[in-house]
Amino acid sequence: MTVVSTQYWSKVEDGRIQCDICPRHCKMHDGQRGLCYVRACEDGGIVLTTYGRSSGFCIDPIEKKPLNHFLPGTPVLSFGTAGCNLTCKFCQNWSISKARAFDKLQSEATPERIAEAARQTECRSVAYTYNDPVIFLEYAIDTAKACRERGIKNVAVTAGYICPDPRKEFYSWMDAANVDLKAFTEYFYRELCTARLPDVLDTLKYLKHDTNVWFEITDLLIPGENDSDAEIDQMTSWVVKNLGPEVPMHFSAFHPDWKMLDKPRTPIETLKRARYIAQGNGVRYAYIGNVHHHEAQSTYCHNCGEMLIGRDWYELSKWMINLQGSNVGNCQSCDEPVPGIFEGPPGDWGRKRQPVRLS
Repeated sequence: MTVVSTQYWSKVEDGRIQCDICPRHCKMHDGQRGLCYVRACEDGGIVLTTYGRSSGFCIDPIEKKPLNHFLPGTPVLSFGTAGCNLTCKFCQNWSISKARAFDKLQSEATPERIAEAARQTECRSVAYTYNDPVIFLEYAIDTAKACRERGIKNVAVTAGYICPDPRKEFYSWMDAANVDLKAFTEYFYRELCTARLPDVLDTLKYLKHDTNVWFEITDLLIPGENDSDAEIDQMTSWVVKNLGPEVPMHFSAFHPDWKMLDKPRTPIETLKRARYIAQGNGVRYAYIGNVHHHEAQSTYCHNCGEMLIGRDWYELSKWMINLQGSNVGNCQSCDEPVPGIFEGPPGDWGRKRQPVRLS
């Protein structure tokens, strides 16, 4: 087991050490672990116990993160570790995020080895995903630094539950992020995730107003829990008011998993209704995910209505964004700028998933 010291902690009056990586602020005696299970108290400080070890590597389409306005069609090398700082009862990736045994982790992979693997496989970016990179922040940052040296971009897939100081350092090394805005009620976050909604909203506002990170938002709609018209209306209105109309939103379908096996799958009609409400509130780029729907997964110019990027699952079927000259990133029909990161020709990775073994 690889262990590294960390800097985001403080001492509390009763002699315990407080982890300051996320708003949970776990307080531990020596030998104890935080709720995430991977940050532990040792020798009067907090250490990361999973540095350099991953639960797996796979090359995915960037749209699977999901990111629709960041290097569309390109491959991304994805990896995570184990554990999580939230306790979502509906976790769709629970075998990794809820892992409490380190046999879930493969052999050691240094940051340099990951970055080099991304370069060799011609990935345009590396994604810190599968479990929240907040809890393996030091490993993610070191890998991001190695990627930057090779011209490879960095993507965070996260719930946004992180304290201000580590957040500032973490996102200084990220080029893009997808933030999971799980619901828009404090009840949902408290009862189903044991977290707090305001901290996530604060991260979203930070990304918009204090960084150059391109980010998109995902909302997993669970029948009877966070899928009411009123809640979707409140959420999307807040996004437009506080983040602007150009932040893409992905409404994704839930399937029964982990401790929510009694809930049905999300009907596609619910996803379409959420997209309609979002568009009505001014969200210019609203998508639905985890289902097949060519129209609702494609990108349109908000000015002239032209289909800019056609998508059939993760296959790009049409491209109408300028990639040359002074108007790079603009609609080819009306020259309206399209928000996002569009560099070079559109990728043709498609829907492939390619496991990668690092040794």
